Amino acid sequence: MKKTFLLLTTAAALLAGCGSASDKAHTPQQTLAQTWPQIEAKGKNQPVSMLMWMGDPLINKYMSTYVKPELKRRYGIELQIAAAQGAGLAQTLAAEQQAGQPSEADVVWINGETFYQLRQVDALLGPFVDKLPNARLLDLQNPFINTDFQQPVAGMECPWGNVQFTFIYDSARVAQPPRSWAELPAFVKAHPGQFTIPNEFTGMTLLKSWMMALSGNPKLFQGKFDEAVYNKWSGELWKQVNASRPYFWKQGQTFPEQLAPLHQLFANGEVAFTFSNNDAEVDNKVNQGVFPATARAYVPRPGTIQNSHYLGIVKGAQHPEAALLAVNFLISPEAQLKKMDPNVWGDHTVLNLAALPAAQRRQFEQLPSRRYAPRRAAIQGLALMEPDPEYMTRLFKDFRTQVIEK
Repeated sequence: MKKTFLLLTTAAALLAGCGSASDKAHTPQQTLAQTWPQIEAKGKNQPVSMLMWMGDPLINKYMSTYVKPELKRRYGIELQIAAAQGAGLAQTLAAEQQAGQPSEADVVWINGETFYQLRQVDALLGPFVDKLPNARLLDLQNPFINTDFQQPVAGMECPWGNVQFTFIYDSARVAQPPRSWAELPAFVKAHPGQFTIPNEFTGMTLLKSWMMALSGNPKLFQGKFDEAVYNKWSGELWKQVNASRPYFWKQGQTFPEQLAPLHQLFANGEVAFTFSNNDAEVDNKVNQGVFPATARAYVPRPGTIQNSHYLGIVKGAQHPEAALLAVNFLISPEAQLKKMDPNVWGDHTVLNLAALPAAQRRQFEQLPSRRYAPRRAAIQGLALMEPDPEYMTRLFKDFRTQVIEK
């Protein structure tokens, strides 16, 4: 989800024709001071522009064939989806603010570093989460949901889904994959050409998890960025990565710049491993016929990073009331149930199931079970907290200087 895209002109053009909504706009404070019935009345029959990662066909299908029609049916909302993420998104919203322009975006899919950047430039409306009727169902006591890369969510972004990093391997080619980070270097050396690291968000999550495992104490990475901790354990990480590099795919002379090409290499049998930030992704990829039926996912000991992703509302949104209605629907039990189905997306819910009526809770419990991914209960004990965003920023930079360009 952390790839950078240009804003699609479609959403901008559609929004340009919606002057009547912006003419009646409230200030952010006035917007959030309204009652929910007032928000509902004003938000109906308005467009909502949502900026998100669009790199997965099943996610795109969920949004276009389920969310869009439901928002139209329930509220008359026309959901317009465009591709934008990461640093490019933060730069765009900051530029709009500096120019004193209303935003071309209403809702943004964010987490981690992007959340931090948007807070730094005061680009988010909020705190807004408490305004949502469905917020009472959120599992906000869960530290993997109420904290985003060591940053308290504090109502400035709404939890949307919760995932954990996994290794995906082809069991027809690899009988015994490395079950711990400690076993990984020896395995890579014994099976040359079968492993590589994508130079993007998922690859950086792999490197963070590996670095934390090397430290023997993941709690060292809690709290604000610690230069000494980073220097010590990233140094150990680069030693292991560079010692293993000659045995990577293409002898470590090149690395996939995005996750999709690595998935394709795996599907073609060129490598035996790929990765996912979504612990259930292997199921939907097998179900689509993208991955072989022999693909399996697991979490190496002592664990991998688990985190949540979120929905923010832009401070300069032209349709903030409609955005609030859309976000409230996206965290509804109906929308979360659909999204959690491994045949649809497989994104783990952010709802507290104990807070649901019994009938709805049973629907979640009776979802099709994961056939190729580990059950969430089996890996929760192997979940590591995301560290401060600066760790990822530094890993991106240092992976290039300490590994790729060496």
